[in-house]
Amino acid sequence: MTLACYACDPAQSRGRHYPQAPALTRTEYQRDRDRIVHSTAFRRLVYKTQVFVNHEGDLFRTRLTHSLEVAQLGRSVARSLRLNEDLVEAIALAHDLGHTPFGHAGQDALNDCMTAFGGFEHNLQSLRVVDHLEERYPQFDGLNLTFETREGILKHCSRSNAQVLEMKEPGGVGLRFLDGTQPSLEAQLCNLADEIAYNAHDIDDGVRSGLITLEQLEAVALFDDFRREALAEYPQLQDAAHGRRLLYEATRRMLTAQVHDVIAATTAAVETAAPTSVAAVRQQAPLVQFGPDMRLKSQALKTFLLHQLYRHPQVMQTMNQAQTIVHELFKAYLEQPQEMGEGFLARAEAAAGAPDPLSASARVVADYIAGMTDRFAAREHKRLTGVKLL
Repeated sequence: MTLACYACDPAQSRGRHYPQAPALTRTEYQRDRDRIVHSTAFRRLVYKTQVFVNHEGDLFRTRLTHSLEVAQLGRSVARSLRLNEDLVEAIALAHDLGHTPFGHAGQDALNDCMTAFGGFEHNLQSLRVVDHLEERYPQFDGLNLTFETREGILKHCSRSNAQVLEMKEPGGVGLRFLDGTQPSLEAQLCNLADEIAYNAHDIDDGVRSGLITLEQLEAVALFDDFRREALAEYPQLQDAAHGRRLLYEATRRMLTAQVHDVIAATTAAVETAAPTSVAAVRQQAPLVQFGPDMRLKSQALKTFLLHQLYRHPQVMQTMNQAQTIVHELFKAYLEQPQEMGEGFLARAEAAAGAPDPLSASARVVADYIAGMTDRFAAREHKRLTGVKLL
């Protein structure tokens, strides 16, 4: 496939922090993808919460399966838009590497713990993972990924953190959050593919868990349109015994419609903006998008999931326990850094010589907790407190 003139060309990459000779059989973005897949942080995603804590069921999504679904959706759309599929895949597989255990509840708890020390942002943590925390190479820390992959990983960033990044890396991945420019179309696509994927699979997991029902989903136009369409074509799915097949068929049709909508809306936006290069894309408003009707329906689905699933009392009870675990782990490690793993203890000892030793020590603790899986965090909490919460 010939790439569009506004797609990222690996031969024109802005490169890596540490220059390396090209690979013989792979492009620069394929090389990034492979480094991500082989990283320790990527493997840990299999035991990190999406909505349901891992031990609540073997078939619920985890951060790993979510990342794979984002990559699949992203590649499908990228192919139709003639964008770089390998870059989309690399960004998608890496976008949640910095997520804490216990999903957004763990992230919120860790951010609360870090309020006095610069806060915690999981997108920024994903960048820290690939830039600093992975230890796989003798020449450098991190994975030494290309600028374009790193830019896509950092899809959100506060202004204050962007200013810190810009001081350390002038003109780097933090600049767009200061000057209002946009990332590559590949990065924009991953952001939207993320939304499409979690809306769909959270419906599936929510129904599987019994916390939401197909009857409740009749109030959600984006889903119900395709439920009724599926029933019209396959009346036998009306039988309650086929509820799972009806759920899958409606979800499949919903995903297909969203993908087609993104392709059509983005194609129209690109034709109107007529960018002739990646640099021109950066000067435009975001171009990867839903059409107006799909955007409204997608937002309505997100609102439904927020109130009916993410804030369901059963989910909230588990997440409250998870937040207690994170808060108490943070306090314990800050007071007793020797309880952390050997490598992090060494970093905590080195932090004592920093200009602001308490902030430096807190960041080491945050890095340690953010890297934990759900079950390791729960086990560590029980070891340190004697209390089993999850």
